[in-house]
Amino acid sequence: MTNKVTIKSTKEPVRLRVKNLANGVQSLYLDCYVDGKRSYEFLKLYLIPEKGAMAKAQNEATLQAANAIKMTRILEITNNKAGLKNTSLKAKQTLADWMETFKKKQAQKGIKDQKLIHKTINVLTKYNINIPLNKIDRQYCIGFMSFLKNDYRTRSGKQVQTFTIISYMSCLRNALNTAVREDIISENPINKLSVQDKIKVPESKREFLTIDELKKVEETENPHKHIKQAFLFACYCGLRYSDIRQLRWKDLIKDGDQWRLNKLMQKTGTPIYLPISKKAIGWLPEKGNMSDECLIFPKLPREICTKIYITPWMEAAGISKPITFHCSRHTFGTMMLTLGVDLYTVSKLLGHTKVETTQIYAKIINKKKDDAVSLIDDAFSDMEF
Repeated sequence: MTNKVTIKSTKEPVRLRVKNLANGVQSLYLDCYVDGKRSYEFLKLYLIPEKGAMAKAQNEATLQAANAIKMTRILEITNNKAGLKNTSLKAKQTLADWMETFKKKQAQKGIKDQKLIHKTINVLTKYNINIPLNKIDRQYCIGFMSFLKNDYRTRSGKQVQTFTIISYMSCLRNALNTAVREDIISENPINKLSVQDKIKVPESKREFLTIDELKKVEETENPHKHIKQAFLFACYCGLRYSDIRQLRWKDLIKDGDQWRLNKLMQKTGTPIYLPISKKAIGWLPEKGNMSDECLIFPKLPREICTKIYITPWMEAAGISKPITFHCSRHTFGTMMLTLGVDLYTVSKLLGHTKVETTQIYAKIINKKKDDAVSLIDDAFSDMEF
């Protein structure tokens, strides 16, 4: 008589849960319970109210992505408990070999970061790129940052800017994250750096047009009509230049009285389905006999070349700020917040993946409020209280 073998079922260590937000939106997060300790991982993925087929399809895609992350986390936990990670020959390969592999992988995906990876490899070579992957730790990362800040010099003998250092560290972090996802190393040491360890990002100044300035720009002639139309369209919808340049008539859909934009964003690769104001639609050129496949703004040059058309136009409108085409996006963000639209909605309209990115615009608005209130003090400065 053979003994009956029973397999004890175990609960999943990771569960997908939802958190209710405003306007019926739900935030997806992972509830992880391992070795008696509970932790949460917010995925920055959101389910939206299903008011149509498009919203339902978007939610299905979002859930698929969330469940894929969940299964990856379960596999990572299972492998760690079995001691399967960080022991293979792959983990003993040098950072130099892995960076070349990472570069090829990114190229195959069509991700346009080859130049940055090449520069990062050159800088790592001058530091220590022959270290095995499984020997890279927190101290190595801190040492690399210190090398960039204090010792490394460009060909012209200058120190690198803070944003350049952040770019190099971001490239290395992405490479190591890829190694983690492919089970080559168990964790990314850069993710263990404390706030004090990391390079502080200097807060950039975001130029934008106020509503009154925008009206002046509208009233000012620009001999390059396609530039004026594209710029003002961007001011009223918030699209990036790369998306406007690739915008086709088929991307615009009329839903009753409301125009909507259905497009894949060039920078992030994420789909957007956004309402477009009548004011924005009013700045589109005439379609005429063009087909739906035609570009809406076929004559737009590369973004770097638009400055020669925009600067004299702004000067003619009496605007002294250094306005570029990208400032149209800043104008839209600050205008929405000024008109009372909430931060979360503005982040969705701009296609931001993180609300933190949109908070920069909120800081601009708060500064304007502070300046406005200070006018009271200035007006009554000669009076005693």
